[in-house]
Amino acid sequence: MPVVDAPPTQQTEVITMTKRSIYIEKMKTQLDELNANMNALEAKANDAKADARDMYKAEMTKLHHQSTLAVAKLADIKVATEETWETMVAEMEKVRDAFSHSFNYFKSQV
Repeated sequence: MPVVDAPPTQQTEVITMTKRSIYIEKMKTQLDELNANMNALEAKANDAKADARDMYKAEMTKLHHQSTLAVAKLADIKVATEETWETMVAEMEKVRDAFSHSFNYFKSQV
């Protein structure tokens, strides 16, 4: 007798939704932490001398842009369908990693 894929049970749907919720909350927490650290770094940059301040402002503009992209990707992932979930997770992690890397590099330069 051939094996037929059974429709998802209510239990598997709950587990999937729980995993998604946990992932989304984890990603939101990471982005919130990066944004808080970025704001602290921006305050430090504002105290810098005028010539260095211009460089800091340019870098902060880049970081704000990456933050905006990450927040937008998080919004997208919240409404992702089951069919697009895995792709969205991979994209979210790339955006988060790029934001985190840029932030850490900038922080090391300050």
